[in-house]
Amino acid sequence: MFDETLLDSSPSRAPVLNGTHWAISFGAGVLGFLVGYFVWPILAGPPDSDSALIVQSVILGALFLAYAAMLCYVYVDARHVGLNVWIWFFLVLLLNLVGFVLYLIVSARKTGDWKRATIPIATIGEILLICIAILIPLIRYEALPKTMLSISLVAPPPPPPPPPPPAPAAPVHVIKRISAEDLMKAPTVIPKTISRIKEEPEPAPSISAGVVGGVPGGMPGGTPGGVLGGIISSSAPPPPPPPKAATPKRIRLGGQVEAAKLLVHPNPEYPPLAKMARIQGTVKLEAVISKDGTIQDLKAVSGHPLLVKAAMDAVSRWRYQPTLLNGDPVEVVTEVDVNFTLSE
Repeated sequence: MFDETLLDSSPSRAPVLNGTHWAISFGAGVLGFLVGYFVWPILAGPPDSDSALIVQSVILGALFLAYAAMLCYVYVDARHVGLNVWIWFFLVLLLNLVGFVLYLIVSARKTGDWKRATIPIATIGEILLICIAILIPLIRYEALPKTMLSISLVAPPPPPPPPPPPAPAAPVHVIKRISAEDLMKAPTVIPKTISRIKEEPEPAPSISAGVVGGVPGGMPGGTPGGVLGGIISSSAPPPPPPPKAATPKRIRLGGQVEAAKLLVHPNPEYPPLAKMARIQGTVKLEAVISKDGTIQDLKAVSGHPLLVKAAMDAVSRWRYQPTLLNGDPVEVVTEVDVNFTLSE
């Protein structure tokens, strides 16, 4: 398509841009990549990740390469067509793509070959339409379906508890029954000695019975006619202390529960892509303040996808004063709103 337009503009079909011009253009592209990789983070702040920085640097390098190629083409082709070289060179340098399109129209009108202008202009228009179609969803994300932007961060249900271990088998006791026939059998072995069994008289029954160790508040030695297990003393023992109420392990802010005191709260860094696209808004997060005041189980509830990661990175470094309930530290479930606002 470009054989009769940008690359060949003379009757001999000699290319306008030679190896020197392409070397200059690629050198400008490398310079743009280095500027985007080393200088851009200093001016606009560090990016979200290394991959985002590399993508930005490649885009900037491609723009530098195209800009340098346009300038080289105008410088060489203007001398061949017979136009003022420096006027058109500085015009394209100031107006960029608009100046280059104007030069193509003027040079096509002067040479009478309109293919050198219509085909490149149509190609440039198609590229711009594709870029606009890609950038509009990033800038106007509210028009996208809500189901595409929803982030499901619900924790999976816990696994079921393991089954209880089987109860140990009861020991089997073997009872050997002795019948009358066994008792009447004659012994097979003659014993060497015969032990004499002495019968002792049974002890006399006790008149009074008591509790071993005595009864609290009783008399030493016991009292005749006393009640078994009763309390003889006139003074009743003090009642046992009431059981201490169990302290819950985790509570939620709201109602009678006051908000936890924030001690350390670094501000979030504005993502460069969101800043370039002029995206602002509020990111709502849900977190658990642990017993030592750190952030645990941080979840995103709502917010723009380009702002969620920066908000979560900042809130994860926040520190709170531990919340006490009945003198014991407890975990607190709270919601955090992080606002991203661009200055006019």
